[in-house]
Amino acid sequence: MTPVVVTGIGVVAPTGIGLDAYWAATLRGEDGIRRVQAFDPARYPTRRAGEVTGFEAGDHLPSRLIPQTDRMTQFALAAADWAVADAGIDLDSVPSLARGVVTAGASGGFGFGQRELQHLWGESPKKVSAYMSFAWFYAVNTGQISIRHGMNGPTGVFVGEQAGGLDALAHAGRQIRAGAQLMISGGMDCSLCPYGMAAQLAGGRLTADAYLPFDDRASGHLPGEGGALLTLESAEGARARGRRPYGEIAGFGATFDPRPGSGRPPTLRRAVEQALADAGADPEEIAVVFADGAGVPELDASEAEALTAVFGVGGVPVTVPKTATGRLYSGAGPLDVVAALLTLRDGIAPPTVNVTRVPDAYGLDLVVGRPRPVSGTAALVLARGHHGFNSAMVVRAPAPAEAIAGSGRKVAA
Repeated sequence: MTPVVVTGIGVVAPTGIGLDAYWAATLRGEDGIRRVQAFDPARYPTRRAGEVTGFEAGDHLPSRLIPQTDRMTQFALAAADWAVADAGIDLDSVPSLARGVVTAGASGGFGFGQRELQHLWGESPKKVSAYMSFAWFYAVNTGQISIRHGMNGPTGVFVGEQAGGLDALAHAGRQIRAGAQLMISGGMDCSLCPYGMAAQLAGGRLTADAYLPFDDRASGHLPGEGGALLTLESAEGARARGRRPYGEIAGFGATFDPRPGSGRPPTLRRAVEQALADAGADPEEIAVVFADGAGVPELDASEAEALTAVFGVGGVPVTVPKTATGRLYSGAGPLDVVAALLTLRDGIAPPTVNVTRVPDAYGLDLVVGRPRPVSGTAALVLARGHHGFNSAMVVRAPAPAEAIAGSGRKVAA
C-alpha cells in the first residue's frame, strides 16, 4: 500500500500553543490542569480542567471569522494553518479536488451554542446570531477548514468521542491511498462552559479530584480542550517535494465493545492486534505505548489486561501524557500521535504526571516522574470512546532513505 506520512503539525493544547511549546512542556512534565477560568466552577463537583491559555483568536485569524466561530473552531483553523505551513506546501500546486479534510468532533461548539441560547431566552430571538445555524455543529471544523484552504476533495467528520480522532486520521490515510494528494486531519474539542461541563458530568466519568489513570487512587478523569491537526500525504509525494516527514501512519485497528451485561469481553486487545497486523509489525517493534488512560479503575484494568496480553507483563513502556492536559476527547488521539512521532524522533518518551501508585496487578511499565529514553522505530497509540469505541494506531519513524539531502529543513523540538 502507499505509505501515508505526516509532513505538517499544528497543536493547540493546555500545555502549549504550537508544536515546539507543547513538546517542550510535555517533556518537562508540566501540568496544564488548573482551576477553570472560563466560568465560575464553584457550583460544580469538577472545578479543574486542562484549559488553553494565551490563545487570542485575533492574533491568528481574520477578524471576519471570529464572530462566526466557536473557540473550538478557532483552535482548529489556527492549527490547520500551522499544519499547512509546517508541511511547506504551496496549496495552489495541488488541485482543489485532490486536497481534503477529515476531522473528528465529540461535542461541537458548546460555548457558542450556550451563548446564543442565552440570547434567545434572556433577550430576544433577534439577538441570536445567524451563525448559530452551523457554529455549534460537530462537523463545522471540517467545513471551515475546507473553505479557508479551498479543499474541495474528500471531506468528512467522525464522532466517536476520544476514539474519533484516530478514526479521522485513519480515514484520511485511506483517502491518500485512494488518490488524494493532501489531507488535513485530526481533532479539536472545547467544551469548557457551564453547558459543556453539565453534559460531561452526566457521563459519570469526571472526578472531583485528580486525573490519575492506572493509579490506585483513580476516580475518573478531568476534561481538557484543544488537540492537533496534521498534514498527511503520500511518502512519494513528500519525497518529490524534498520534505522529510515526521513519520508514517503505518497501521490502524478499530473495534466496538459488546453491550454491558452481555458476558462477552471488551475488544481493545483485538483493535491493537489489528493495528499491528495492518502495520506489518510485531509487538517487539513497539518502542512505547501511548495509552488511553481512562482514569476509571475498571477501564484502566481492562486496558492493562489488553496490553499485557499483547506485550507481556512489563513488556513495553507505557505513558499517558494527557494527565497533564486532561482528556481532550476528539483532540486527544491526534495529540498523542504527535507525541508518539516526536518520541520516535528524539528517542525519549514523556512522563505520566502526578501518577505515583501503580498497582503491581496491572503489570504495566508506566513512565512516571521524568522522561525516559526509548529506542525503536514504531509506537502504538490507543483511544477509547464512551459506549465502547476502541481505536489503535501504529506510527513509524521515517526511514533513513526519506532524509532529503540538502533540503534545508530543520524541525526543532
